Amino acid sequence: MDLVRFSERLMGMKDEVWLRHANPLSVWTRVLTPLPLLAVAIWSRAWVGGWAWVAIAIVLVWIWLNPRVFTQPKSFDSWSAQGVLGERVWLRHRDKVAAHHKRVAKALAVGSGLGFVPFAYGLWKFDIGFTCLGIVMVSGGKMWFVDRMVWVWRDFQKGGGSLSDLETER
Repeated sequence: MDLVRFSERLMGMKDEVWLRHANPLSVWTRVLTPLPLLAVAIWSRAWVGGWAWVAIAIVLVWIWLNPRVFTQPKSFDSWSAQGVLGERVWLRHRDKVAAHHKRVAKALAVGSGLGFVPFAYGLWKFDIGFTCLGIVMVSGGKMWFVDRMVWVWRDFQKGGGSLSDLETER
């Protein structure tokens, strides 16, 4: 099963939610806040013991809420909005995505995923260096992926694709 599509279903990402997520505030807070907040929540086990699960649950709720709490942007011209639209193309019309984009996107996903190794190790050992390395690898890979998705969106538009082609709930 495609991990990206699985996570889309797990997060309940319907068309309206995707359009809200195209808000630059949603994109930037989605990239910059979850892993640092999760790290602090997990580290809180040293300070609050089992209550750390409450902090972890709050972070997971934030991850789910994030694409829903912001309004749909007035324009989809921003880099971040185009990145989100490119992700939709990636999910809905992968057959229209050029092979060079597919190769780079897959490599970025692997590189970003590898960042979870130092992140998890750092959380386990309370090592801020490894934790931060993991955060930079995961978040940096995600940002590079979003940048690639901007290219995917622009190529999709050049090929005649539009926002309405991304709708799944007609």
